[in-house]
Amino acid sequence: MNINDFTADLHQQIKNQSPLIHNITNYVVMNSSANILLACGASPVMAHSSYEVEEMASIANALVLNIGTLDKDLVQSMIKAGKKANELKIPVILDPVGSGATKLRTESAREILDSVDVSVLRGNASEIFSISMKDIKTRGVDSSISELTKEKIEASKEIAEKTGCILAVSGKQDIVTDGSNIITIQNGHEILTKITVMGCGLSAVIGAFCSVSKKNLLYSAAAGFIYYGVCAEITAEKTILPGSFSIQFIDNLYSVSKKQISEKGRAEILAD
Repeated sequence: MNINDFTADLHQQIKNQSPLIHNITNYVVMNSSANILLACGASPVMAHSSYEVEEMASIANALVLNIGTLDKDLVQSMIKAGKKANELKIPVILDPVGSGATKLRTESAREILDSVDVSVLRGNASEIFSISMKDIKTRGVDSSISELTKEKIEASKEIAEKTGCILAVSGKQDIVTDGSNIITIQNGHEILTKITVMGCGLSAVIGAFCSVSKKNLLYSAAAGFIYYGVCAEITAEKTILPGSFSIQFIDNLYSVSKKQISEKGRAEILAD
């Protein structure tokens, strides 16, 4: 499979189908995530209330859970929506924002993972590893957590196998693994780390990509990284100032061509 062409084809499917992506996300990024999904070609909905999340999940094509501004009631809404999505075989993406920073965040991420069959767990290395650090072999990971090392790849595989999720770890090079197969992605730009909404927007985009290709979530998650990273690189050719980058990035998410994705995508499928 040519993963760049696969990415370009999935993006076209998103634009053609306009899948409904149900987001239970944090208050900081609601507007930006909605605009990112619209630019990608999807249809976003933000619904948090425990009185409607099951109904909303039942008509969605994917569910994205983001714990960035959480409380215990919100976690219960996420679990209710997640269980309904599982019942209907709708992909569930979990972004454990800030896991490891506080007990509430770490325990909430673990509670969701214990209660819901999460399809894709997407975060940076410190967030991902905080959830399972005590249960996995992580020697060498925390000392070089932003770098692509053998230890980091092995730890990612182990967490994916332990949780049963596709693990999607953001970094200088991104890692996507199902516990045995590994895809690394080199696309992206450092400026993405300087704008607060960008990681959460990526999780939402991965939800959109998974919604149109449920049978191959490993490649769908990787495709989300490639699409997002290519658009970041195209934008950075014009500006790396955070304000203007944000605006032009949305424009490029909307206008990027299949040819640009196919030519600029930089991913590698590693042998086990």
